[in-house]
Amino acid sequence: MQIARRNILLGMATLPLATVLANPRLSFAAAQSLENVSLTTDGGHSVAAALAVPAKTPAPTILLVHEWWGLNDQIKSVAAELARQGYLALAIELYQGRVTDKPDEARKLIGGVDGAAATDTAGSWLRWLKGHKLASGKSANIGWCFGGGWSLNASLAEPVDATIVYYGNEKKAAGDLTALKGPVLGHFAERDRWINHQMVAGFEAEMKKSGQSLYQPLV
Repeated sequence: MQIARRNILLGMATLPLATVLANPRLSFAAAQSLENVSLTTDGGHSVAAALAVPAKTPAPTILLVHEWWGLNDQIKSVAAELARQGYLALAIELYQGRVTDKPDEARKLIGGVDGAAATDTAGSWLRWLKGHKLASGKSANIGWCFGGGWSLNASLAEPVDATIVYYGNEKKAAGDLTALKGPVLGHFAERDRWINHQMVAGFEAEMKKSGQSLYQPLV
């Protein structure tokens, strides 16, 4: 089974990730290359995730947190691409397996997330991933939108070497951010009406107060 998954990855290796993400059939195929894994969290909850294993191990690990749509084939495709690049990539679920492509349903799913349970899930998965037999000892988190906020939350729950945020809602006080043990790379849109300049500037200020490093790519 593992050989078959790797063959799928090898067969798609020449395709740009954007091509895979834009094609539902290719995204589905990439998603099928991942291994379904499960865990009982420290808080006693049964949770699931999808693991992408690189060709060469041990490897640095990266935990992926999905957008407000849930853990869909697109996020799994990104995990597959990260494995192709040499990372042991784990895409976790914070919706207990629910996925949608409708904004109204996505809003309801976000509203139903219990913060304590999600923190328990993210922290437990990080500890599992960092302790994996194929892990090299280096770790990072990445997330988008809803997952961008939870990428940072995961790093506050369980320290990692780096955190990547794509347009996440990061309303944190400096005191909350002192738990970070590595730099944060933030990607924020110029004309987003939700993750706006005011929010990003506030996050930058609180990061600076806490003595943490926030990097933003030039655009």
